[in-house]
Amino acid sequence: MCSILIPQSGTFHSPKELSPTALQIIRHAVDHGRPLFLSAISLVEAIYLLERGRLPFEALRRLESAAKGAGSGLLVHPLDEGVAEAVYRVPRAAVPDMPDRIIAATAIHLGLPLVTRDRRLRESGIKTIW
Repeated sequence: MCSILIPQSGTFHSPKELSPTALQIIRHAVDHGRPLFLSAISLVEAIYLLERGRLPFEALRRLESAAKGAGSGLLVHPLDEGVAEAVYRVPRAAVPDMPDRIIAATAIHLGLPLVTRDRRLRESGIKTIW
């Protein structure tokens, strides 16, 4: 059924920055036709990082292409009421950055593990993969 939530636009720019475990799980999901979910806030963050010069245009282009491609297996999940309600379940003291809290809340709302190397997210009590 469901697979995982991928928060980082960098995944589409440089998969070699993923841990071996994360890469293996992503490949397994793709090989078995399971969707990979992306929080809509991640698209906004990618644009912001591009504007700040911290993400190359090619990474944003690849992310947008995958998000729009019917056969990519990537599904963008909107910031909806369910995600908004799940934000309360992500401790602000552990994860102070609101976009990160929204990404974590999306994973909680969907009942999916979150692929992330972010220490704060991994220590926040939500299920993560790294």
